[in-house]
Amino acid sequence: MGKQGGVLNARYIAVEGVIGAGKTSLAKILQRHFGGQLVMEQHEENPFLPDFYRDSQRFGFQTQIFFLLSRWKQQQELTQLNLFHDRIVSDYLFAKDKIFASMNLQERELELYEKLLEAVESSVVKPDLVVYLQASVQRLMYNIQLRGRSYEKDMSEEYITGLSDAYNHFFSHYHDSPLLVINATKLDFVGDVKQQEAMLAFIADSKFTGTRFYPKPEE
Repeated sequence: MGKQGGVLNARYIAVEGVIGAGKTSLAKILQRHFGGQLVMEQHEENPFLPDFYRDSQRFGFQTQIFFLLSRWKQQQELTQLNLFHDRIVSDYLFAKDKIFASMNLQERELELYEKLLEAVESSVVKPDLVVYLQASVQRLMYNIQLRGRSYEKDMSEEYITGLSDAYNHFFSHYHDSPLLVINATKLDFVGDVKQQEAMLAFIADSKFTGTRFYPKPEE
C-alpha cells in the first residue's frame, strides 16, 4: 500500500490500547500508509519486566520508574525527529504511564512517582491524534496467547480485566488531544485487507476534534 503522506493533517499520531490490543501492528500500518517516522516503545528493554510479571508488588516500583524515564527520554528525541520527518507515528502515549502507576504502586510509591512525573511531563509534546484500540478481554487474552511472549504467558484474565477497565476509564476522561476510539473486538485490520482499507479511509477523511468512534456506534 503506497504512502499517502499528504492526506492526513496530524503530524504526530499516538496509538494506544491494552496489552494484546494490536497497537504496534496498527502503528506500523498507519506509518506504512501515511508515511513518516515510526517510534516504538522499548518495553522489552526494561530489565525489571519479567520480575514484575512474577511478583508485581515487589518489582512494581522499579518497573514503573524505568518505564517512566525511558519513555520520557524517547519523548525528548521526538522533538529532533520533528525537524526531519513530516509525520511521527508512535505505538504508545506517554500519558498512559499513569494508568499502570495507579494500578501497581503502593501509596508512598505512588506519591514519589507523581512527584517525578510532575517534573518531566511538562516537556512532553502532546499528539495531534490519539488512536485508542478498544477490545474485549476475551479478544485480548486470545491475542496475548497467540503471540506467545514468555514473560506474558502467566498473565491472568483478572489482571487484563482490571487493566482494560483502567484504560477505558482513562480514555473516557481524556481531552488533551483529539481521540479516535476503534472497537477492535471483531475488527481484523491486519489480516483483512478490505477492513483495513475501510479503516484507513475513515482516518484519512476525518477532521478530528474531540472524540470519534470507529466503527460508528450504530453500526
